[in-house]
Amino acid sequence: MTESDGERRPAGELEASVLAALWSAGNPMSAAQVRAAIPQPLARTTVATLLIRLHEKGVVGRSPAARGFLYFPVADSHGLTARRMHQELDQDHDRSTVLARFVEGLGPDDEAELRRLLEGGGQ
Repeated sequence: MTESDGERRPAGELEASVLAALWSAGNPMSAAQVRAAIPQPLARTTVATLLIRLHEKGVVGRSPAARGFLYFPVADSHGLTARRMHQELDQDHDRSTVLARFVEGLGPDDEAELRRLLEGGGQ
């Protein structure tokens, strides 16, 4: 076995490929369709496992189909990033301090954008 044969790809990289395929499709996809749409040559069972894990995390939804399920993203990439930020915030009992530290780390442009959004500027 060569070194590259034994290397494992990070799960995050594979999940990102699956999500990218679902986002670009614009409609629900079966595991086989996702497998055909991603650049990595993965086994059908690997893709199915990734989709199940993403469903368990609440990142993709699914609906019954003739054979198995059709999967779809529950949010766009920006929505998923916001969701991860909320999950991190929810893990600490002192939300105020976490938010204060987050704001302290913002650059001037991000701080101005956050202020604009908080004042009702919307997107």
